[in-house]
Amino acid sequence: MSNVLAGLFEPHSDYKKLEADLESSGFQNSDYIVYLNEENHSPYIVSVAVKDHEIDSARSILDKNTALKTYLIENMNLEQANYTYIKNYIHVRNKAEIHNSPDVRIKGSTSGMDSEVKF
Repeated sequence: MSNVLAGLFEPHSDYKKLEADLESSGFQNSDYIVYLNEENHSPYIVSVAVKDHEIDSARSILDKNTALKTYLIENMNLEQANYTYIKNYIHVRNKAEIHNSPDVRIKGSTSGMDSEVKF
């Protein structure tokens, strides 16, 4: 069974160029789906059916076309990859990630009581 590599893109990025890049690197028109949203201000999703040896190649194409993030869904073929499932998968994965918090400052103690126990 193949895998599906999904990429999330900004709404203003050029999906036609992405399609051309995928096809010029050996992927067929039937190997990928571009899910365009009706609203022009929301991101769109692209899913590409990849075999194990094609993952890096497809990921580099998606990254070159300014993918916000890529997600590898293992043991799935393109017929099973509908828009609702891909969108929910991305949503769940994003909620599960631990995001960096630049506002947190950790201050180390300079003197005084420490956690070391002495006998």
